[in-house]
Amino acid sequence: MRIALVGTENSHADEIIRHLNAQQIAGDTRVVALVGADDERNHRLAAAGRITRIVPTAVELLGDVDALIVTNRDGALHREYAVPFLEAGVPVWVDKPLAASTADAQAILDAAKRGGAPVTSYSAVRWVADADTLARNSPEELQAITITGPADPDSEYSGIFFYGIHAADLARRLAPGEPGPVEVERVGSTVVVRYRCDGVLVTLQLVKPAESGRVPFHAELVGRTGLVSSDVRLDSEYVVPGLKVFLRMLATREQPLDDATMLAPITVLEQTHTILRQAVQEV
Repeated sequence: MRIALVGTENSHADEIIRHLNAQQIAGDTRVVALVGADDERNHRLAAAGRITRIVPTAVELLGDVDALIVTNRDGALHREYAVPFLEAGVPVWVDKPLAASTADAQAILDAAKRGGAPVTSYSAVRWVADADTLARNSPEELQAITITGPADPDSEYSGIFFYGIHAADLARRLAPGEPGPVEVERVGSTVVVRYRCDGVLVTLQLVKPAESGRVPFHAELVGRTGLVSSDVRLDSEYVVPGLKVFLRMLATREQPLDDATMLAPITVLEQTHTILRQAVQEV
């Protein structure tokens, strides 16, 4: 299958091209076109993947590709790129986050229904081995979970959405259900988000990275009689599990996640973003 990729500024683009085009983990399924500027960065990516086509706009590839990967750092751009392809019946993987607002996220999902095309979106952290282990060993009568990870509320890429999606999506996997209203508190360089999800107290501890590094991802699950606590490690191949989920979607045309699952972390982050912005305005 012929795949187009937009959002080449993201390091995930390097990994996707490396695995699909250089290592050929999916046989003839590969990236055949990049969307972006005619610059050194894109020429390097094209050379690494033996990609011959770089175009300035995505829509000119409609009819020429079988699928689209949207991996811009800024989720506010994702609706613009995804909707035309989905309406045309082309499968789309929107790499995290699905969007930077619930309205945009819903518009993407609605476009998929209109076009009869599968769409998916998730954090790579959702599918790594440590996340699988946590989900498998979740304690009985789950009471509370705490997910810790890096995020910068002042990021130029729609603030807390850019990296906060990792913790929010992992929380959704470990405590599925409809999230309630969020409470937000800033403690030093950490944004603490709390909400209830089907009776489970969910806490996200989103720590702003420092020049010297960033906090690792960590999860703690508390049950009535036991708990599970573990770092969630990302190795050099951490993009591969999520990439394979997308490839299965292409083969089956079945969405790996339902709409509610994809919307939930966006709703949580949108509420968080709004509360943080209001707090700044009040100061």
